[in-house]
Parts: sequence; structure tokens; C-alpha cells
Amino acid sequence: MTPGELLKPTPKGLYCPPGDFYIDPMAAVERAVVTHGHADHARAGHQAVLATPETLNIMAARYGEDFTSTRQTAQLGEVTDINGVKVWFAPAGHVLGSAQAVVEYKGLRMVCTGDFKRRQDPTCAGFEVVPCHVFISEATFGIPVFRHPDDRAEIAKLLKSLSLFPERAHLVGVYALGKAQRVISLIREAGYTDTIYIHGALKSLCELYEAHGISLGPLEPATLEKGRAKTEQQKFAGKIVMGPPSAFRDTWARRFPDPISIFCSGWMRLRQRAKQSGVELPLILSDHADWDELTQTVRDVNPDELWVTHGREDALCRWAELQGYKAQPLRLVGYEEEG
Repeated sequence: MTPGELLKPTPKGLYCPPGDFYIDPMAAVERAVVTHGHADHARAGHQAVLATPETLNIMAARYGEDFTSTRQTAQLGEVTDINGVKVWFAPAGHVLGSAQAVVEYKGLRMVCTGDFKRRQDPTCAGFEVVPCHVFISEATFGIPVFRHPDDRAEIAKLLKSLSLFPERAHLVGVYALGKAQRVISLIREAGYTDTIYIHGALKSLCELYEAHGISLGPLEPATLEKGRAKTEQQKFAGKIVMGPPSAFRDTWARRFPDPISIFCSGWMRLRQRAKQSGVELPLILSDHADWDELTQTVRDVNPDELWVTHGREDALCRWAELQGYKAQPLRLVGYEEEG
């Protein structure tokens, strides 16, 4: 059994011929193994989905209870036999419920990370190193320019701005799943106890995190009562207001008093990207591994072979080859640049 016979890239995603299943398929399939709940990895319409209970709950919250015909739950470390192929999940440290898919067959073990990060996150289980023959890694930030700073230092910038500009609303752009809840938790860890106001698009997932035991502190809708817009506006002065990136492009963002535009993403490392987006206070906070985490993870896993997918594939492959690893890019398409 060769690695290419156990898992192979196809137009629909990574396919396992012996098990007849796909990992994070990009189109509807008979049987899907899903690593986490982000939309570019977890799509509706599969006949059967195997995932962690948290990921299944996230998919139901996003797509409705009928997102698949058959749900199969697997706890972290629980082995599932799919047509003789052993599949189990190890924590990936990306978002709530995120997992690496470990695939074992005839003495060969392959690990697909999905999206992952190595740094501590109060909202999900931390990444676990799983020794394997073939390591399939993401490379969203797979070039050396992407080195994420300390999370606490970035949150400190936000809190300092609040103290310097108490008359201005602080509009924080975050992705609805994972980033929003992590940033809220980091703000709470820094000692901020005031109400955080959230866009309606964040509400259901914040409630889901709370239901899974992750306390986010006092949250309220970032809404204005009709007929009281001017007086209501002032309650947001000097407050944190969080919303998805799309909300910053519509009238929602213009209702707040002299807002400071803030965005949390690993992409904020690129000053030009922040400038083009009109971001006044860029915060480099990512749910993906940076260059140092990617390279350290390859060293920690120490696989016989590295496969690289959805990101800056060539740079990480070249680095791995210089370290003596056999490496190849998978060239899968359909994954977004959420950071």
C-alpha cells in the first residue's frame, strides 16, 4: 500500500479509495469525513458525515438540522472503521471541535491536519502531535513573512485604544466561527469585563460555544432602537462592537459614533492589505499556524513524507526538501483564505 493508493487528490477533494470516503470534500459526496465547521471544509448535502460532536452541531447551526442524511459522531481518539480503514480524530487547535483526520490501513498511517494552529486557545482543545508516515498539512501562512506576534500584545493594543479614545466605538471585524469567540475570550482574559456588543451574524455561534461550556461574558446585540438612533448611538462610545467582515461594507458600520475600524486576522501582517481594507487598527490574530508553527510541526511529527495543501504550498515544500523530507503540493482548489 502506497500513500497515493490510500489517499489521493481529486476534483472533489482528498479521496480514500479503500474506505470510499472523502476528507473535507468540496462537493456533495456519499461519505464525508469533516475536520471542522468552516464552510470551505464543511459543506451541506453529503449523504453521510463523520465528525466530532461539536463540528456536527456547528454544521447544524449553520445549515439546518437536515444538512446530511446521516450523522456519525466520533469523539477525539475514538476509532471508526470505514470499510476496513481505521479513522480517528486528534485535536487540531483551530476552532471548537476541530480535528486532524488520522487514516490507517495496512500498516500505513496518514494524518490530514485540516486547518490548525499550535498556540494556546481558551475556546478549543490544543493541537496534538500524531506521528505518521505521511503528514498532510495546511499552509495558509506558509511563507516566512507570516510570523504572528503574541496574542496578548495584540489585545493590549485594542484595550489601549479604548482608553485613549473613549468617545469612539471600536468596531472589531472577526470571522463568525472561531475567531469571534477566541477574540472575546482573549479580551476577557485581559481583564475586560464590560458588555461586548455583537452583530446578529455572531449570535448563534456564540450561543453554541456557551452551550459547550465556553464562557464569553456579557454580550448584547449591536442594535439601535427605531426612533432613538441618535441617543442610542452614544451607548457604543468607548465600547467594543464585533461583527463579520461583510458587515463593515454596509450601513451597519456607519451607525456607530466615530468608529475605529479594527480587523483581526493573520493577513493584517501585510500592511498594504490592511490599508486597502480601510482598517485603522490591524490586529494580527489568526486561527492558523504561522510559518514558525508550520515548520516546527513538521519537525515534531517527523513524517516520511509531507503533503501540503490549501495555501502557500511551494514554499513549505521547498523548506521541507531542504530539511531532507520528501514533499509535494496537492494543488487542491476550493479552500478560502480565511485567516
